[in-house]
Amino acid sequence: MKKQLLFVLLAAGMCYFQEAKSQELPSDVTPNYTLAQRFTEDKLKNMLFSTTVDPHWFRKGNSFWYEYKTTNGTNWYVVNPATKTKHPLFDLEKLASEVTEIMKTPFTSQHLPIQKLEAQADGSTFTFQVKTPKDSAYFSYNYNTRKLTELKDKKEDKYPEWASISPDGKTVVYAKDMNLYRMSREDYEKAKKDENDKTIVEIPLTTDCVKSFGFGEPRSLLNTDTLCNGKRRYPDDLVWSPDSRHFAITLTDSRAVKELWVINSVAEPRPTLETYKYQMPGEAEAPVEYLLLFDMDNNSYKQIATSAYKDQTLQIARKPLLEKQRDMKEQSRCWVGNNNRFFVIRSSRDLHRIDICSYTIGESAIRPIIEERMNTYIEVRPLAAINNGKELVHWSERDGWAHLYLYDDQGNLKKRLTSGPWHVDQILKVDEAKRVVYFLANGKEKDENPYYEHLYRVNLDGSGLQLISAGDYFHETRMDDDCQYFVDNYSRVNTVPCSDLYDNTGRKIMSLEQSDFSQMFAAGYQFPQPFKVKADDGITDLYGVMYKPFDFDSTKVYPIIDYVYPGPQVEATVYPFKAMTPRTDRLAQAGFIVISVGNRGGHPSRSKWYHNYGYGNLRDYGLADQKAAIMQLADRYKFIDIHRVGIHGHSGGGFMSTAAILQYPDFFKVAVSCAGNHDNKIYNRWWSETHHGVKEEVTDKGDTTFVYNIKSNPEIAKQLKGHLLLIHGDIDNNVHPGNTLRVVNALIRANKRFDMLILPQQRHGFGDMNEYFYWRLVDYFSQHLLGTSETSVDIPNR
Repeated sequence: MKKQLLFVLLAAGMCYFQEAKSQELPSDVTPNYTLAQRFTEDKLKNMLFSTTVDPHWFRKGNSFWYEYKTTNGTNWYVVNPATKTKHPLFDLEKLASEVTEIMKTPFTSQHLPIQKLEAQADGSTFTFQVKTPKDSAYFSYNYNTRKLTELKDKKEDKYPEWASISPDGKTVVYAKDMNLYRMSREDYEKAKKDENDKTIVEIPLTTDCVKSFGFGEPRSLLNTDTLCNGKRRYPDDLVWSPDSRHFAITLTDSRAVKELWVINSVAEPRPTLETYKYQMPGEAEAPVEYLLLFDMDNNSYKQIATSAYKDQTLQIARKPLLEKQRDMKEQSRCWVGNNNRFFVIRSSRDLHRIDICSYTIGESAIRPIIEERMNTYIEVRPLAAINNGKELVHWSERDGWAHLYLYDDQGNLKKRLTSGPWHVDQILKVDEAKRVVYFLANGKEKDENPYYEHLYRVNLDGSGLQLISAGDYFHETRMDDDCQYFVDNYSRVNTVPCSDLYDNTGRKIMSLEQSDFSQMFAAGYQFPQPFKVKADDGITDLYGVMYKPFDFDSTKVYPIIDYVYPGPQVEATVYPFKAMTPRTDRLAQAGFIVISVGNRGGHPSRSKWYHNYGYGNLRDYGLADQKAAIMQLADRYKFIDIHRVGIHGHSGGGFMSTAAILQYPDFFKVAVSCAGNHDNKIYNRWWSETHHGVKEEVTDKGDTTFVYNIKSNPEIAKQLKGHLLLIHGDIDNNVHPGNTLRVVNALIRANKRFDMLILPQQRHGFGDMNEYFYWRLVDYFSQHLLGTSETSVDIPNR
């Protein structure tokens, strides 16, 4: 019996020894800082240049110009789709010589610093600036005659960012000291030369607005104390009637919203306190929005009744800016509709109710014409109008998939334009004359990654649905205002980006560019690998990308790091080609397999079910899918060490990576969590209430309240077993540093060891400390997944 017991104990010990041995670090994998240094931020910006063509359409006709940079320098081209021609805009050798003679500064064709290039209305004259650190000059250039003329009297144009100019160009409206003002075009021209010109006549349109209940206040989380300094500001919600007589604008009363603070501890000469308005989930102190209509004939305004829901939000539907006017610094934003009517989107606080409303000048209130209702949050996309709003193309997910619907202006459904288990992302253009709508969509093409976006067209009677940017790629599309031609920038994560020109039927006109990867390939660059796995339910397909070290050896065993962002507004995974980033392919070069993969509840560009999977469970909903994906990949590829799993993320990914190492402490061994909203009770109301949900309740007294309850990372901090590094910028006014400090407090009280890095004077994105952050990321994963790091040695250019 004793011998049998001894045998069992020895066997158990042997099993333990074998298990422990299997988790020992492979001796042939060490941190490769040399390879990682080859692709630093400074080096990468001189390895790869242009990856897309950005067409600047001429104001007349369908020609356009673009610039494109390769290892041979920057070139500018003029493309005429009608004649199927592409020609250099400049003879760069001649131009460099002429500019050198004029400026007395030597230039070459490869190093000619042309800036602010603009095509003038005639389509043959271009103006631009050549600027060096010590000198600058302005030129006019005729594309047809190749004649260069110095504009000796021209100074740097000042296009004030505060001006909202009426469509007829005669009136300028702006905000100053919380109120709205107007001035004439003549006075605006004076202001462009000297904003303090005492002869400028400013006419007040309002006089009683105050801080936190005024115009020109930024909707971001910046310090509002700077708004009372007398400077003119752009009123971002202002939209004009086409005839310039009226404009509509929303005014927000945020006086009741509570304040939040961050401290800039290294400010000179002493730390400073920054104060800003910030509403947290469930708080009763909410902003109140008003809709105002101004009449330029008599400088008067009226408030339009809009009330339907407590703490509702309003958005005035606006026409998109024209492609042909994008280089013009002064564009008017016009409302969707005609001179006497416009449309407003009204949303309840829980976003379960969305109303598309119309307003006719002279009436007292808006009127709902299209209603959307759902038990989770409803999303909206910009309306497209036909014939000045007599018909509307409306985007809706009402049947579980995003599609287009044609309505008349009274809200009567005329025709469903698209249908099926795929996703319409947005309307690109509407050809009113031919009654065709062009739109971007994904998930329709069989046996293709459902995230690959394509351009489609469909007639306004629902017929003629056609794919017009074909090919198994992600297509980024730019179409001209006449809906005749489009530039197709297409790529995958594992292909060289290309750009072609097509007509509106999908017929290829010509190839434009292919990115120059010569220096990237010479440095050893290799494309990442797309993959597909199953979600934890064994049914749902998940799509991801695997990044390997460029010196990858399939006979070695590598730790795996999961780069995460849970959504729901976007996932961490990208599908068109993107330049190398510190968090994925650059991190991999230190000696890791790095992946990013979607999860249920993530990206909105799939079904409504997929997107809303995490509704009501915003902390844990994506964790099981991330774990399942890693396990499947480890089964598929023997070079992945399932015992050495790290996880990393920023913002929502910081929240998710910490939740993962706490919920699965025996699986995830190391986490680096950046700027995480670890306790969404103190994150902003809009993101948290939208994606997690808020319950609207009516009290016995008839008052409406909003109840918000969500699980947080501090609640499970006691479950930590592995290595956790928490990073936060100390003046992050998006995700407040208090989110990380609450986790720190819980970890300390649970007697858990962890690491923390505070980045001084950094906002949410880490600003100029991103490269330092990258090396700390490499150090931490190298130390805890590879067993060593080079933190004790000096790393050149670190």
